[in-house]
Amino acid sequence: MAFSDKLQRRRKELGMTQGQLADKVGVSKRTIAGYEAGGRYPKDHSLYARLADALSCDQDYLLTDSERFVADAGNAYGYRGRKQAEEAVNTLSGMFAGGELSDEDRDAVLKAVQQAYWDSKEDNKKFTPFKFREEDDRDD
Repeated sequence: MAFSDKLQRRRKELGMTQGQLADKVGVSKRTIAGYEAGGRYPKDHSLYARLADALSCDQDYLLTDSERFVADAGNAYGYRGRKQAEEAVNTLSGMFAGGELSDEDRDAVLKAVQQAYWDSKEDNKKFTPFKFREEDDRDD
């Protein structure tokens, strides 16, 4: 489910208007309307936390699979891992723009590429020079 759908669904479940949500998180009603219309996402990732707070939900609920993948890559492999994950997502998204894949097929391809990313990172650990390995990896 897309960020726009999750945001709108949760807001309506709470009986909240776009204006009320906007006031709670400190943005304009137009911004919330843009998010719910689809195609727009918060540029400032701290807004996800404020939205989650206002909507009484977990921040991860609001993230798309691609955003979660990029965040996880950043947490696991730092800035460089995050940038690599963003490049992969952006490249694939560009390939699908205007394409003929169904949403389900597109999601399946994205998930397969994400899994390939994680697998390659795991495989590359054995090629990391010993002095650069994390403490946990040195015991292997």
